[in-house]
Amino acid sequence: MAEVAEVLGLTPAYVKGVVTFYTMYHQHPVGKNFVQVCTTSPCNICGAEAVMKALLEQTGAEDAGATSPDGKWTIVEVECLGACGFATPILVNDDFLENVTPEKVPEIVKKYR
Repeated sequence: MAEVAEVLGLTPAYVKGVVTFYTMYHQHPVGKNFVQVCTTSPCNICGAEAVMKALLEQTGAEDAGATSPDGKWTIVEVECLGACGFATPILVNDDFLENVTPEKVPEIVKKYR
């Protein structure tokens, strides 16, 4: 980030602010499968926290933002995936999945293993 700031003539703090705001920029290596779970209010009301918990348990990733010990999974919370009518949406790499429930998580994980 310091090098990017220097090249662009920006402060390192400004670059860090951009990197930490957007979920597509990573500060550390992520797993083979990068999973984004919408936990905004509408999705949260529809069970996003339970989906998040199921994904963490099924993949072995211990916490949101951490990578599983096998290096295959990183699960993060995001503010909005733009599918409030199809809660809970998740994004697995470039694949957009809607209406995800905790019961559907084992099959999703199996598909991407």
